[in-house]
Amino acid sequence: MSRTSPMSATPAADTPESDRMSALEWRVGGSLAAIFGLRMLGLFLVLPVFSVFASGLPGGDNFQLVSLAFGAFMLVQAFLYLPFGLASDRFGRKPVIVFGLLLFAAGSVMAAWAPTIYWMIAARAVQGMGAVSAAVTALASDLTREQHRTKIMAMIGSTIGLAFSLSLVVSPLLYAWIGMRGMFLAIALLALLAIPLLLRVVPDPAHAPVQRERVPLLGVLKDTQLLRLNFGIFALHVLQTAMFLVVPHQLIERHGLALGQHWHVYLPVVLGSFVVAIPAIMQSERKGRTKQMFIASIGMLLVSQAGLWLGMESLLNVVVMLLLFFAAFNILEASLPALVSRIAPTRAKGTALGIFNTTQALGVAAGSAFGGWIAVHLGPDWINVMTVTLVFAWGLIALSMKVPARLTVKTVALGPDANIELMRERIASLPGVREVAMERERGIATLKINPERWDESRLQRLIGGEA
Repeated sequence: MSRTSPMSATPAADTPESDRMSALEWRVGGSLAAIFGLRMLGLFLVLPVFSVFASGLPGGDNFQLVSLAFGAFMLVQAFLYLPFGLASDRFGRKPVIVFGLLLFAAGSVMAAWAPTIYWMIAARAVQGMGAVSAAVTALASDLTREQHRTKIMAMIGSTIGLAFSLSLVVSPLLYAWIGMRGMFLAIALLALLAIPLLLRVVPDPAHAPVQRERVPLLGVLKDTQLLRLNFGIFALHVLQTAMFLVVPHQLIERHGLALGQHWHVYLPVVLGSFVVAIPAIMQSERKGRTKQMFIASIGMLLVSQAGLWLGMESLLNVVVMLLLFFAAFNILEASLPALVSRIAPTRAKGTALGIFNTTQALGVAAGSAFGGWIAVHLGPDWINVMTVTLVFAWGLIALSMKVPARLTVKTVALGPDANIELMRERIASLPGVREVAMERERGIATLKINPERWDESRLQRLIGGEA
Protein backbone atom coordinates (compact mmCIF):
# COMPACT_ATOMS: atom_id res chain seq x y z
CA MET A 1 0.00 0.00 0.00
CA SER A 2 1.32 3.42 -0.87
CA ARG A 3 1.89 5.77 1.99
CA THR A 4 -0.29 8.90 1.95
CA SER A 5 -0.31 11.67 4.51
CA PRO A 6 -3.56 12.29 6.37
CA MET A 7 -5.63 15.10 4.97
CA SER A 8 -7.59 17.67 6.89
CA ALA A 9 -11.30 16.90 6.66
CA THR A 10 -12.31 20.36 7.78
CA PRO A 11 -10.64 23.76 7.46
CA ALA A 12 -7.50 24.03 9.54
CA ALA A 13 -8.27 20.78 11.35
CA ASP A 14 -4.60 20.44 12.27
CA THR A 15 -4.76 23.68 14.27
CA PRO A 16 -7.69 22.98 16.59
CA GLU A 17 -6.92 25.84 18.93
CA SER A 18 -7.53 28.47 16.24
CA ASP A 19 -10.15 30.92 17.48
CA ARG A 20 -10.94 32.42 14.09
CA MET A 21 -13.37 31.01 11.60
CA SER A 22 -11.82 30.42 8.18
CA ALA A 23 -13.12 31.98 4.98
CA LEU A 24 -14.46 28.55 4.05
CA GLU A 25 -16.41 28.28 7.31
CA TRP A 26 -17.91 31.74 6.81
CA ARG A 27 -18.92 30.73 3.29
CA VAL A 28 -20.41 27.45 4.47
CA GLY A 29 -22.32 29.14 7.30
CA GLY A 30 -23.71 31.93 5.14
CA SER A 31 -24.71 29.67 2.26
CA LEU A 32 -26.37 27.01 4.38
CA ALA A 33 -28.11 29.67 6.48
CA ALA A 34 -29.61 31.08 3.27
CA ILE A 35 -30.78 27.63 2.19
CA PHE A 36 -32.22 26.86 5.62
CA GLY A 37 -33.93 30.26 5.68
CA LEU A 38 -35.94 29.37 2.57
CA ARG A 39 -37.61 26.55 4.47
CA MET A 40 -38.48 28.90 7.32
CA LEU A 41 -39.90 31.45 4.87
CA GLY A 42 -42.19 28.73 3.55
CA LEU A 43 -43.53 28.33 7.07
CA PHE A 44 -43.54 31.92 8.38
CA LEU A 45 -44.02 34.22 5.37
CA VAL A 46 -47.58 33.06 4.81
CA LEU A 47 -48.43 32.97 8.53
CA PRO A 48 -49.94 36.48 8.96
CA VAL A 49 -52.17 36.32 5.85
CA PHE A 50 -52.75 32.63 5.08
CA SER A 51 -56.06 32.26 6.90
CA VAL A 52 -57.45 35.33 5.14
CA PHE A 53 -56.50 33.97 1.71
CA ALA A 54 -57.47 30.35 2.39
CA SER A 55 -60.91 31.32 3.70
CA GLY A 56 -61.69 32.71 0.23
CA LEU A 57 -60.99 29.39 -1.51
CA PRO A 58 -63.86 26.97 -2.23
CA GLY A 59 -64.22 24.98 0.99
CA GLY A 60 -62.31 27.61 2.97
CA ASP A 61 -65.35 28.51 5.05
CA ASN A 62 -64.46 25.46 7.16
CA PHE A 63 -61.88 26.78 9.63
CA GLN A 64 -60.66 23.28 10.50
CA LEU A 65 -59.70 22.72 6.87
CA VAL A 66 -57.90 26.08 6.79
CA SER A 67 -55.98 25.10 9.95
CA LEU A 68 -55.12 21.74 8.41
CA ALA A 69 -53.88 23.43 5.25
CA PHE A 70 -51.53 25.60 7.27
CA GLY A 71 -50.37 22.84 9.63
CA ALA A 72 -49.84 20.21 6.90
CA PHE A 73 -46.41 21.71 6.16
CA MET A 74 -44.97 20.99 9.61
CA LEU A 75 -46.94 17.78 10.12
CA VAL A 76 -45.42 16.15 7.03
CA GLN A 77 -41.96 17.46 7.92
CA ALA A 78 -42.19 15.79 11.32
CA PHE A 79 -42.57 12.39 9.65
CA LEU A 80 -39.84 12.94 7.06
CA TYR A 81 -36.98 14.49 9.05
CA LEU A 82 -35.67 11.07 10.08
CA PRO A 83 -35.91 9.41 6.61
CA PHE A 84 -34.13 12.42 5.08
CA GLY A 85 -31.44 12.25 7.77
CA LEU A 86 -30.96 8.53 7.19
CA ALA A 87 -30.79 9.12 3.43
CA SER A 88 -28.14 11.83 3.86
CA ASP A 89 -25.97 9.36 5.80
CA ARG A 90 -26.47 6.68 3.14
CA PHE A 91 -26.36 8.64 -0.13
CA GLY A 92 -24.66 11.94 0.75
CA ARG A 93 -25.86 15.34 1.97
CA LYS A 94 -26.11 17.33 -1.26
CA PRO A 95 -28.28 14.90 -3.30
CA VAL A 96 -30.77 14.75 -0.44
CA ILE A 97 -30.86 18.55 -0.04
CA VAL A 98 -31.37 19.08 -3.78
CA PHE A 99 -34.21 16.54 -3.81
CA GLY A 100 -35.84 18.26 -0.84
CA LEU A 101 -35.56 21.72 -2.41
CA LEU A 102 -37.17 20.43 -5.62
CA LEU A 103 -40.08 19.00 -3.60
CA PHE A 104 -40.42 22.27 -1.70
CA ALA A 105 -40.47 24.25 -4.96
CA ALA A 106 -43.01 21.87 -6.52
CA GLY A 107 -45.29 22.22 -3.49
CA SER A 108 -45.00 26.02 -3.64
CA VAL A 109 -46.02 26.09 -7.31
CA MET A 110 -48.88 23.73 -6.52
CA ALA A 111 -50.00 26.05 -3.69
CA ALA A 112 -49.95 29.05 -6.06
CA TRP A 113 -52.24 27.16 -8.44
CA ALA A 114 -54.49 25.42 -5.85
CA PRO A 115 -58.14 26.03 -6.84
CA THR A 116 -59.73 24.66 -3.63
CA ILE A 117 -58.87 24.25 0.03
CA TYR A 118 -58.35 20.53 -0.53
CA TRP A 119 -55.71 21.18 -3.18
CA MET A 120 -54.11 23.69 -0.83
CA ILE A 121 -53.85 21.02 1.88
CA ALA A 122 -52.15 18.71 -0.62
CA ALA A 123 -49.82 21.49 -1.79
CA ARG A 124 -48.74 22.36 1.74
CA ALA A 125 -48.06 18.66 2.37
CA VAL A 126 -45.82 18.50 -0.73
CA GLN A 127 -44.02 21.63 0.49
CA GLY A 128 -43.45 19.90 3.79
CA MET A 129 -41.84 16.91 2.03
CA GLY A 130 -38.75 19.07 1.54
CA ALA A 131 -37.54 18.15 5.02
CA VAL A 132 -33.90 19.14 4.50
CA SER A 133 -33.07 20.48 7.97
CA ALA A 134 -31.17 17.40 9.17
CA ALA A 135 -29.17 17.14 5.94
CA VAL A 136 -28.31 20.86 6.02
CA THR A 137 -27.12 20.83 9.63
CA ALA A 138 -25.22 17.57 9.08
CA LEU A 139 -23.45 19.12 6.06
CA ALA A 140 -22.56 22.16 8.16
CA SER A 141 -21.12 19.80 10.77
CA ASP A 142 -19.10 17.94 8.12
CA LEU A 143 -17.51 21.17 6.87
CA THR A 144 -16.66 22.95 10.13
CA ARG A 145 -14.38 22.46 13.09
CA GLU A 146 -15.91 21.65 16.46
CA GLN A 147 -14.67 24.86 18.09
CA HIS A 148 -16.69 26.88 15.56
CA ARG A 149 -19.66 24.59 15.08
CA THR A 150 -21.97 26.34 17.53
CA LYS A 151 -21.29 29.65 15.73
CA ILE A 152 -22.19 28.05 12.39
CA MET A 153 -25.33 26.54 13.92
CA ALA A 154 -26.16 29.99 15.32
CA MET A 155 -25.88 31.48 11.82
CA ILE A 156 -28.22 28.79 10.49
CA GLY A 157 -30.57 28.84 13.47
CA SER A 158 -30.82 32.63 13.46
CA THR A 159 -32.84 32.36 10.26
CA ILE A 160 -35.74 31.14 12.41
CA GLY A 161 -35.97 34.38 14.37
CA LEU A 162 -35.18 36.53 11.34
CA ALA A 163 -37.73 34.78 9.12
CA PHE A 164 -40.37 35.10 11.85
CA SER A 165 -39.71 38.82 12.39
CA LEU A 166 -39.40 39.54 8.67
CA SER A 167 -42.67 37.78 7.94
CA LEU A 168 -44.55 40.00 10.39
CA VAL A 169 -43.33 43.11 8.56
CA VAL A 170 -43.10 42.01 4.92
CA SER A 171 -45.95 39.53 4.53
CA PRO A 172 -48.86 42.02 4.57
CA LEU A 173 -46.98 44.27 2.12
CA LEU A 174 -46.25 41.40 -0.29
CA TYR A 175 -49.82 40.17 -0.01
CA ALA A 176 -51.12 43.57 -1.05
CA TRP A 177 -48.58 43.80 -3.91
CA ILE A 178 -48.47 40.33 -5.53
CA GLY A 179 -51.09 38.36 -3.62
CA MET A 180 -50.75 34.96 -1.98
CA ARG A 181 -50.25 33.17 -5.29
CA GLY A 182 -47.39 35.51 -6.17
CA MET A 183 -45.86 34.90 -2.74
CA PHE A 184 -45.91 31.12 -3.27
CA LEU A 185 -44.30 31.51 -6.72
CA ALA A 186 -41.60 33.75 -5.24
CA ILE A 187 -40.88 31.11 -2.57
CA ALA A 188 -40.62 28.44 -5.29
CA LEU A 189 -38.16 30.58 -7.26
CA LEU A 190 -35.97 31.16 -4.20
CA ALA A 191 -35.89 27.39 -3.54
CA LEU A 192 -34.73 26.73 -7.10
CA LEU A 193 -32.06 29.44 -6.85
CA ALA A 194 -30.77 27.75 -3.69
CA ILE A 195 -29.77 24.65 -5.70
CA PRO A 196 -26.91 26.27 -7.68
CA LEU A 197 -25.90 28.05 -4.47
CA LEU A 198 -25.56 24.66 -2.78
CA LEU A 199 -23.77 22.95 -5.66
CA ARG A 200 -21.38 25.76 -6.65
CA VAL A 201 -20.65 27.67 -3.45
CA VAL A 202 -20.80 25.02 -0.71
CA PRO A 203 -17.85 22.63 -1.04
CA ASP A 204 -18.01 18.86 -0.73
CA PRO A 205 -16.69 17.61 2.62
CA ALA A 206 -13.45 15.67 2.42
CA HIS A 207 -14.96 13.01 4.68
CA ALA A 208 -18.38 12.89 3.00
CA PRO A 209 -20.24 10.08 4.79
CA VAL A 210 -21.69 7.97 1.99
CA GLN A 211 -22.35 4.73 3.87
CA ARG A 212 -22.95 1.30 2.47
CA GLU A 213 -23.24 -0.26 5.90
CA ARG A 214 -26.39 -0.16 7.98
CA VAL A 215 -26.72 3.04 10.01
CA PRO A 216 -26.96 2.25 13.78
CA LEU A 217 -30.47 3.69 14.26
CA LEU A 218 -31.27 1.79 17.47
CA GLY A 219 -28.02 2.87 19.10
CA VAL A 220 -28.74 6.52 18.25
CA LEU A 221 -32.27 6.25 19.66
CA LYS A 222 -31.00 4.73 22.93
CA ASP A 223 -28.11 7.12 23.54
CA THR A 224 -28.93 8.82 26.85
CA GLN A 225 -26.97 11.99 26.07
CA LEU A 226 -28.76 12.41 22.74
CA LEU A 227 -32.07 11.74 24.50
CA ARG A 228 -31.36 14.68 26.84
CA LEU A 229 -30.76 16.95 23.85
CA ASN A 230 -33.85 15.68 22.03
CA PHE A 231 -35.96 16.40 25.10
CA GLY A 232 -34.41 19.86 25.19
CA ILE A 233 -35.40 20.80 21.64
CA PHE A 234 -38.87 19.33 22.26
CA ALA A 235 -39.31 21.44 25.40
CA LEU A 236 -37.93 24.58 23.73
CA HIS A 237 -40.48 24.44 20.92
CA VAL A 238 -43.38 23.46 23.17
CA LEU A 239 -42.50 26.60 25.08
CA GLN A 240 -42.22 28.82 22.00
CA THR A 241 -45.50 27.67 20.46
CA ALA A 242 -47.51 27.73 23.69
CA MET A 243 -46.15 31.15 24.65
CA PHE A 244 -47.28 32.72 21.38
CA LEU A 245 -50.80 31.46 21.98
CA VAL A 246 -50.90 33.93 24.89
CA VAL A 247 -48.59 36.87 24.14
CA PRO A 248 -50.34 38.30 21.03
CA HIS A 249 -53.73 38.34 22.78
CA GLN A 250 -52.21 39.98 25.85
CA LEU A 251 -50.60 42.71 23.72
CA ILE A 252 -54.03 43.45 22.23
CA GLU A 253 -56.19 43.15 25.36
CA ARG A 254 -53.91 44.62 28.04
CA HIS A 255 -51.77 47.07 26.09
CA GLY A 256 -54.03 48.14 23.22
CA LEU A 257 -51.60 47.15 20.44
CA ALA A 258 -53.39 46.25 17.20
CA LEU A 259 -52.18 43.09 15.48
CA GLY A 260 -50.52 45.14 12.75
CA GLN A 261 -48.43 46.93 15.40
CA HIS A 262 -47.00 43.81 17.07
CA TRP A 263 -43.91 43.86 14.89
CA HIS A 264 -42.96 47.07 16.69
CA VAL A 265 -42.33 44.82 19.71
CA TYR A 266 -41.08 41.66 18.01
CA LEU A 267 -38.55 43.11 15.56
CA PRO A 268 -36.40 45.12 18.03
CA VAL A 269 -36.65 42.31 20.59
CA VAL A 270 -35.43 39.67 18.11
CA LEU A 271 -32.63 41.90 16.78
CA GLY A 272 -31.62 42.81 20.33
CA SER A 273 -31.53 39.14 21.27
CA PHE A 274 -28.82 38.54 18.67
CA VAL A 275 -26.73 41.29 20.26
CA VAL A 276 -26.92 39.31 23.53
CA ALA A 277 -26.73 35.77 22.12
CA ILE A 278 -23.87 35.99 19.61
CA PRO A 279 -21.18 37.31 22.02
CA ALA A 280 -22.37 34.80 24.63
CA ILE A 281 -21.96 31.91 22.17
CA MET A 282 -18.51 33.09 21.07
CA GLN A 283 -17.27 33.51 24.65
CA SER A 284 -18.59 30.14 25.82
CA GLU A 285 -16.95 28.38 22.85
CA ARG A 286 -13.65 30.21 23.26
CA LYS A 287 -13.41 29.49 27.00
CA GLY A 288 -14.83 25.96 26.88
CA ARG A 289 -17.88 26.80 28.98
CA THR A 290 -20.54 25.24 26.80
CA LYS A 291 -22.41 23.54 29.64
CA GLN A 292 -22.38 26.63 31.86
CA MET A 293 -23.85 28.74 29.04
CA PHE A 294 -26.38 26.00 28.29
CA ILE A 295 -27.63 25.87 31.89
CA ALA A 296 -27.61 29.69 32.17
CA SER A 297 -29.76 29.92 29.03
CA ILE A 298 -32.33 27.52 30.50
CA GLY A 299 -32.29 29.75 33.58
CA MET A 300 -33.01 32.77 31.34
CA LEU A 301 -35.98 30.88 29.88
CA LEU A 302 -37.27 30.17 33.37
CA VAL A 303 -36.99 33.85 34.36
CA SER A 304 -38.71 34.96 31.14
CA GLN A 305 -41.66 32.65 31.64
CA ALA A 306 -42.07 33.52 35.31
CA GLY A 307 -41.76 37.20 34.43
CA LEU A 308 -44.46 36.97 31.75
CA TRP A 309 -46.70 35.07 34.16
CA LEU A 310 -46.36 37.56 36.99
CA GLY A 311 -45.82 40.84 35.13
CA MET A 312 -47.97 40.89 32.00
CA GLU A 313 -49.56 44.19 33.08
CA SER A 314 -46.37 46.14 32.32
CA LEU A 315 -45.48 46.54 28.65
CA LEU A 316 -41.86 47.28 29.58
CA ASN A 317 -41.70 44.04 31.53
CA VAL A 318 -43.16 42.14 28.57
CA VAL A 319 -40.50 43.58 26.26
CA VAL A 320 -37.68 42.72 28.69
CA MET A 321 -38.97 39.18 29.22
CA LEU A 322 -39.33 38.63 25.46
CA LEU A 323 -35.76 39.86 25.01
CA LEU A 324 -34.60 37.31 27.59
CA PHE A 325 -36.65 34.60 25.91
CA PHE A 326 -35.31 35.22 22.40
CA ALA A 327 -31.71 35.57 23.61
CA ALA A 328 -31.94 32.22 25.40
CA PHE A 329 -33.83 30.70 22.48
CA ASN A 330 -31.12 31.72 19.99
CA ILE A 331 -28.32 30.36 22.19
CA LEU A 332 -30.08 27.03 22.72
CA GLU A 333 -31.23 26.77 19.10
CA ALA A 334 -27.54 26.96 18.12
CA SER A 335 -26.09 24.87 20.95
CA LEU A 336 -28.46 21.90 20.76
CA PRO A 337 -27.75 20.77 17.16
CA ALA A 338 -24.03 21.51 17.62
CA LEU A 339 -23.97 19.19 20.65
CA VAL A 340 -25.90 16.52 18.75
CA SER A 341 -23.33 16.63 15.94
CA ARG A 342 -20.49 16.27 18.48
CA ILE A 343 -22.02 13.33 20.32
CA ALA A 344 -23.49 11.39 17.39
CA PRO A 345 -21.40 8.72 15.64
CA THR A 346 -19.76 9.99 12.46
CA ARG A 347 -21.65 7.62 10.18
CA ALA A 348 -25.00 8.38 11.85
CA LYS A 349 -24.80 12.16 12.17
CA GLY A 350 -27.64 12.80 9.71
CA THR A 351 -29.75 10.14 11.43
CA ALA A 352 -29.21 11.72 14.85
CA LEU A 353 -30.09 15.17 13.51
CA GLY A 354 -33.15 13.70 11.77
CA ILE A 355 -34.41 12.36 15.11
CA PHE A 356 -33.56 15.71 16.69
CA ASN A 357 -35.55 17.65 14.08
CA THR A 358 -38.47 15.23 14.43
CA THR A 359 -38.69 15.92 18.15
CA GLN A 360 -38.46 19.65 17.36
CA ALA A 361 -41.49 19.41 15.08
CA LEU A 362 -43.36 17.31 17.62
CA GLY A 363 -42.64 20.04 20.16
CA VAL A 364 -44.31 22.61 17.88
CA ALA A 365 -47.35 20.34 17.50
CA ALA A 366 -47.52 19.51 21.23
CA GLY A 367 -47.16 23.16 22.24
CA SER A 368 -50.06 24.10 20.01
CA ALA A 369 -52.27 21.18 21.08
CA PHE A 370 -51.63 21.26 24.84
CA GLY A 371 -51.47 25.05 24.97
CA GLY A 372 -54.82 25.32 23.21
CA TRP A 373 -56.41 22.71 25.49
CA ILE A 374 -55.09 24.46 28.62
CA ALA A 375 -56.27 27.88 27.41
CA VAL A 376 -59.80 26.59 26.72
CA HIS A 377 -60.28 24.40 29.79
CA LEU A 378 -58.14 26.07 32.48
CA GLY A 379 -57.50 29.61 31.24
CA PRO A 380 -54.55 31.38 29.53
CA ASP A 381 -52.63 31.96 32.77
CA TRP A 382 -52.22 28.20 33.17
CA ILE A 383 -50.16 28.12 29.97
CA ASN A 384 -47.51 30.06 31.91
CA VAL A 385 -47.75 27.52 34.73
CA MET A 386 -47.11 24.77 32.18
CA THR A 387 -44.14 26.53 30.56
CA VAL A 388 -42.49 27.34 33.91
CA THR A 389 -42.87 23.71 35.04
CA LEU A 390 -41.52 22.37 31.76
CA VAL A 391 -38.45 24.62 31.76
CA PHE A 392 -37.72 23.74 35.40
CA ALA A 393 -37.87 20.01 34.56
CA TRP A 394 -35.58 20.56 31.57
CA GLY A 395 -33.08 22.35 33.77
CA LEU A 396 -32.93 19.38 36.16
CA ILE A 397 -32.37 16.98 33.25
CA ALA A 398 -29.70 19.22 31.71
CA LEU A 399 -27.66 19.29 34.94
CA SER A 400 -26.59 15.67 34.29
CA MET A 401 -25.63 16.38 30.67
CA LYS A 402 -22.05 15.53 29.71
CA VAL A 403 -20.37 17.79 27.17
CA PRO A 404 -17.89 15.72 25.15
CA ALA A 405 -14.29 16.78 24.76
CA ARG A 406 -13.72 18.97 21.72
CA LEU A 407 -12.74 16.70 18.86
CA THR A 408 -11.13 17.19 15.47
CA VAL A 409 -12.16 15.23 12.40
CA LYS A 410 -9.41 13.90 10.09
CA THR A 411 -9.45 11.75 6.98
CA VAL A 412 -6.70 9.26 6.29
CA ALA A 413 -6.09 7.76 2.85
CA LEU A 414 -5.19 4.09 3.35
CA GLY A 415 -5.13 2.99 -0.28
CA PRO A 416 -7.19 0.39 -2.15
CA ASP A 417 -5.09 -2.58 -0.97
CA ALA A 418 -5.35 -1.88 2.75
CA ASN A 419 -6.72 -4.48 5.14
CA ILE A 420 -9.68 -2.37 6.21
CA GLU A 421 -10.74 -4.40 9.26
CA LEU A 422 -7.19 -4.68 10.58
CA MET A 423 -6.55 -0.97 10.07
CA ARG A 424 -9.85 -0.08 11.75
CA GLU A 425 -8.82 -2.05 14.83
CA ARG A 426 -5.29 -0.63 14.94
CA ILE A 427 -6.31 2.98 14.37
CA ALA A 428 -9.08 2.72 16.99
CA SER A 429 -6.45 1.65 19.56
CA LEU A 430 -4.37 4.83 19.10
CA PRO A 431 -4.47 7.35 21.99
CA GLY A 432 -6.96 10.15 21.41
CA VAL A 433 -9.09 8.30 18.84
CA ARG A 434 -12.77 8.58 19.75
CA GLU A 435 -14.26 7.00 16.65
CA VAL A 436 -13.24 5.46 13.31
CA ALA A 437 -15.46 5.15 10.22
CA MET A 438 -14.23 3.37 7.07
CA GLU A 439 -15.15 3.88 3.41
CA ARG A 440 -14.16 0.56 1.88
CA GLU A 441 -14.48 1.49 -1.79
CA ARG A 442 -12.23 4.55 -1.46
CA GLY A 443 -9.86 3.12 1.14
CA ILE A 444 -10.41 6.08 3.44
CA ALA A 445 -10.72 6.26 7.23
CA THR A 446 -12.50 9.14 8.97
CA LEU A 447 -11.29 9.73 12.53
CA LYS A 448 -12.70 11.71 15.43
CA ILE A 449 -9.72 12.56 17.64
CA ASN A 450 -9.04 14.38 20.89
CA PRO A 451 -6.20 16.74 19.87
CA GLU A 452 -4.89 16.86 23.45
CA ARG A 453 -4.04 13.14 23.31
CA TRP A 454 -3.30 12.80 19.59
CA ASP A 455 0.14 11.75 18.34
CA GLU A 456 0.43 12.22 14.56
CA SER A 457 3.72 10.32 14.39
CA ARG A 458 2.11 7.13 15.70
CA LEU A 459 -0.46 7.23 12.92
CA GLN A 460 2.31 7.74 10.35
CA ARG A 461 4.28 4.79 11.74
CA LEU A 462 1.13 2.66 11.70
CA ILE A 463 0.44 3.44 8.05
CA GLY A 464 4.08 2.85 7.18
CA GLY A 465 4.09 -0.48 9.01
CA GLU A 466 0.96 -1.58 7.15
CA ALA A 467 2.80 -0.89 3.91
